[in-house]
Amino acid sequence: MKKVWIAGHNGMVGSALLRIFLKKKNFKILKIDKKKLDLRNQNDVKKWVKRNQPDIIINAAAKVGGIKHNANFPANFIYDNLMISINIINAAYKNKVKKLFNLGSACIYPKHCKQPIKENYLLTGELEKTNEWYAIAKIAGIKLCEAFKIQKGFDAISLMPTNLYGPGDNYNYENSHVIAAFIRKFY
Repeated sequence: MKKVWIAGHNGMVGSALLRIFLKKKNFKILKIDKKKLDLRNQNDVKKWVKRNQPDIIINAAAKVGGIKHNANFPANFIYDNLMISINIINAAYKNKVKKLFNLGSACIYPKHCKQPIKENYLLTGELEKTNEWYAIAKIAGIKLCEAFKIQKGFDAISLMPTNLYGPGDNYNYENSHVIAAFIRKFY
């Protein structure tokens, strides 16, 4: 039975992944609440991964928010998301995790990106200012996975979900994404 850690299992994407994996019988799900493990703390993340020895890590953890939240807290968005990505990716590599799935975001692509978006458009133009701090942190995580794969042969891939909404989304007027805010207002 493979052990899978879904980092960020309480968030919208992480909780959706958790529901899927809980239906599978050949996986043991590892999870820990952010109140018990601060993913921004490198030592604690390394120790947790070493102690629990997951075979697979899915990094769905992130500090997320809408345009207003990104604009009001740029330092929090870049710092928290950089630390989360760096710590999870590094702990996975150091502890010989067999497979790492690192989730990014469609916002990593240039503001005026040709459609449909292709992977090779990354870093070919200016980012959208309203979420550039989050995007830069996500790009750094993607590039860290790529560097570990090139230099160390580490099996890490990054996946870019498009803009999402659904169960577990944040519907707060002040810090939600556009679609969630519209749903709440319409409701």
